[in-house]
Amino acid sequence: MHMKLFIGLGNPGVNYALNRHNIGFMVMDQIANDHSFGPWRDKFKGRLCEGKLNSKKVLLLKPTTYMNLSGQSVEAAAHFYKLNADQITVFHDELDLAPNKLRIKQGGGHAGHNGLRSIHSHLGSDYVRVRLGIGHPGQKDLVSSYVLHNFSKAEQDQLALLLEGISDGILQLVDDNPSEFMNAVAIKNQYPNPSGKNKIKNMKADAPILQPDMRNPLQRLLDKFK
Repeated sequence: MHMKLFIGLGNPGVNYALNRHNIGFMVMDQIANDHSFGPWRDKFKGRLCEGKLNSKKVLLLKPTTYMNLSGQSVEAAAHFYKLNADQITVFHDELDLAPNKLRIKQGGGHAGHNGLRSIHSHLGSDYVRVRLGIGHPGQKDLVSSYVLHNFSKAEQDQLALLLEGISDGILQLVDDNPSEFMNAVAIKNQYPNPSGKNKIKNMKADAPILQPDMRNPLQRLLDKFK
């Protein structure tokens, strides 16, 4: 069976849960929740869970070593399962992309990202990475503070759509169809809730408008730590 290992980068603990630097962790949680993966357990210096997507075995890993030692966790999992670079995909925050933009890349440099730098030192650079745009604060000396701050309230709703789009498209990525994966993300951002629009249009004029649950996945994530 051709296995896939998806890794989300971030820092462990509630204080970091909504940081821009933790978008990789958020992706892993979204996939696990939406696709009924098994329970998270402590393994390989991280949090690991297993599931199946399109009949393929898929592992989700969140290294808990802190960002700059992520490679220790990734190498341990890759070695144990005897995985090749093309079976490993890393999801990480990307300063050089606008917020909610996404790009896929295989190989290349780490561009100063501490998590990627660590993985490079343990595995080399041939793995696949999904670059998740968070934008740039504009000045280099502001980067550390920027990535370790929470997504703003204004950013969170759009981010929720990005996470949902990734979860929708992950079935395409498992089958090595990156363009179809990116299309699924784009569709979610363009048409976030077409069924909801239809419901409102079809209501009678005097019918009460029911308020939907406005909590986005990030707010639900925080509930886990309460």
